[in-house]
Amino acid sequence: MSRVSQAQALENRRRAVAAASQLFRERGVNGISVADLMKSIGLTTGGFYKQFPSKEALIAEAAQAAFGDLDLLLASFDTAHDDHDTARGALIDFYLSAEHRDQPGTGCPTAGFAGDMAREPTAEEVRETYAAGVQEFAAWMSTDANDGLPMVATLVGAILLARATAGTALSEKILESTHKALTAPHGP
Repeated sequence: MSRVSQAQALENRRRAVAAASQLFRERGVNGISVADLMKSIGLTTGGFYKQFPSKEALIAEAAQAAFGDLDLLLASFDTAHDDHDTARGALIDFYLSAEHRDQPGTGCPTAGFAGDMAREPTAEEVRETYAAGVQEFAAWMSTDANDGLPMVATLVGAILLARATAGTALSEKILESTHKALTAPHGP
């Protein structure tokens, strides 16, 4: 049996974390098995246990990677716009779009991991990673009037409800009415 080089092992780990980050947001952490995850990247379950001590360790790494992707997205909004208020408005436009609703695997980890964090009482390391990511998102969304938490809570709640009702007129109405409320001159 041939051994995998250290460089290949690192690449396999990176691919596993990236796939887990996407699949956990799409299906939930209990909606994807280790075997299915590894199969999705063309590796065996044995390879998983050479890389990670447990599925919980992978969940923590996948959540951290997903929030890293969110940080890059937020930075791209700042780069693309003249000021942070305009960038925040553009993020709201994107967040409350059908595109974001329909692509949870590459969407916001705040929404993508929310249900799992609420249902996994033993996931302390993951919960800490999640909480730090939510705080960073809220800080980016903050205004002179608030710390950003009301805005994040509204965005996440709206996208979760829109995803839960996708394919119905209500889903579109949730996106539109939340967008209107958040972009009104004196929104939340």
